[in-house]
Amino acid sequence: MRLLQGRCGGLTPSQEARIRALPLPQLEALAEALLDFQAAADLEAWLATS
Repeated sequence: MRLLQGRCGGLTPSQEARIRALPLPQLEALAEALLDFQAAADLEAWLATS
């Protein structure tokens, strides 16, 4: 969560809840994907496709 907040800014409660509900394989994929994130929109796009 700290890495996402640092990369994307503040997370909404909805985003946090969606991330916390992800199974481990998806969390691992998110950890890799966040290295390419530039803004909160990148996180939203990733969550929409996951």
